[in-house]
Amino acid sequence: MSLNRNEKAAVIEEVAAQAAKSQTLALAEYRGLTVEALNKLRVEARAKGVYLHVLKNTLARRAVAGTPFEVASESMAGPLIYGFSEDAVAAAKVIADFAKGNDKLVIKAGAYAGKALDVDGVKALASVPSREVLLSQIAGLLKSPVQRTAAVLAALAQQKGGGAEAPAEAAAA
Repeated sequence: MSLNRNEKAAVIEEVAAQAAKSQTLALAEYRGLTVEALNKLRVEARAKGVYLHVLKNTLARRAVAGTPFEVASESMAGPLIYGFSEDAVAAAKVIADFAKGNDKLVIKAGAYAGKALDVDGVKALASVPSREVLLSQIAGLLKSPVQRTAAVLAALAQQKGGGAEAPAEAAAA
């Protein structure tokens, strides 16, 4: 079914708006996927905040013109599904994880921070932990020295004379 000029302009506008607020673009060829599998992929993408859409390549090229994703224009050929995400790794992660379980979805390319990514680049981006995981790792690293210091001080207090008396002695000194 062909789109008329106004419908094409609306699609370009929608995709351009999505590209303007996104950090990452991931492209994958979906040839041979069943409708059921595509719907499952869309549900996973929606749950992770990824805008996933099958687009005509010419419309996609027009939509990303003038954005950091323009570098991926050369890779826009064939039946592609486009994944945009505000989270730096979400689009790549959703597509890469789905591709692991379904060999019909083939990662083609992507773009991040104005740089074109090849297949290995998209997979590497997908392997980066999410923002929440990174923040929890940083919190754990910051908490570790404090815990160690407290354990050493507690051991010293017990060694000096039995734990309960040590804080009173330290206060008097």
